Order: sequence, then structure tokens, then C-alpha cells
Amino acid sequence: MLIFEGGENIPKNSQEQINIDERKVINELKTSANKSINSIAKNCGFSRQKVWRIIKKLEKDNTIWGYGTVIDEEKQGLNYFILMLKRSTKPVKMEIVENITSREVDKHIQEMGCEMVTSLYVHGNYDWIIIFTAPNISQANRVSELFKVRYHEVLEEAHLLETIFPAKIHGIVNPEIGKLKTFF
Repeated sequence: MLIFEGGENIPKNSQEQINIDERKVINELKTSANKSINSIAKNCGFSRQKVWRIIKKLEKDNTIWGYGTVIDEEKQGLNYFILMLKRSTKPVKMEIVENITSREVDKHIQEMGCEMVTSLYVHGNYDWIIIFTAPNISQANRVSELFKVRYHEVLEEAHLLETIFPAKIHGIVNPEIGKLKTFF
């Protein structure tokens, strides 16, 4: 980045400028994916056509995988739960790998009246983090048991947490953030 008199930053090359422009559009989409292209263009200082081209490119190369809506699950009678799974050191059979990657377990969770929100493979004390919604702790325990039974050959530990208050989801601050004060 070159810095000129007045502190203005000028990118060194066009690829760097492309990256900066993409980041601006992504940041706009992250705050509200349902913004119009005109609104995004105005906020970024770009033409409508430029924003459209950037979004199409990001969708094509899977930088953007999809769009979602952040919902107050509590108003829907649901709670967020986090299931933390630790893998054993035993080798994993291809059948289990196929089952995990096919997302077959998602259907079973849905049949229980729950929904998998996020599934993360991680490095650390745990190997797999599942965030899901359920109407109550009893249903959440059923989801936890599903994983323990289905993947018993490769799981060493499974811990279930219930979230108390979602302060921020997908980069969007809960509009009722003031309620968080009651937990302190």
C-alpha cells in the first residue's frame, strides 16, 4: 500500500484493489444480505454494474456460498445448543466418512424437530462443533445421543451446551442486546 500526502492509501496493484473492492461488497452483504444492489453500490461508492459483477464472481468461485436470515429462535420457541465432539484416535471407516459428508445426520436431526445451524470441523480440544436449535434440553439431549450412537466408533467425548443469550450471530448484533445486562 502506498501512502501519499494527506494520508491517502493507494493500492500497489490492480489485484490488491480488486480484493479491497470485494471486501467492501462482502462487508455490506454481511450486515444485511437482502440489501439491494443499488444500496450496496451507494454505500461502497461503486456503480450498480460493478457491484453486480463482484457479487456474481464471488458466487461463482464459492467465496459466497449462500445467503441466510438471522432469526430470533427464542420467539420461535427454540433454543441454541452447542455439541462439542472429540474424535478418538481409532481409524475412521470410509462408511462413516461417507455418512458425515453426505449430511445424512441433518435429516435425522430435522425429524426430531431440531435444526442444524452450523457444523464446524476444528483443531483444538474438540474436533467437531455442531450448533443446532431445539425446542428444549430434552430434544437437544436426543440430538447429542444420536451423534454418540451413530459415531460411537470414532467419538471419545461429547459435551452439550445450551446457549443463554445470542449476543451476535453471523456478525449481526442481537437487536435486544440490552437483555444481556440481566446475565451480569
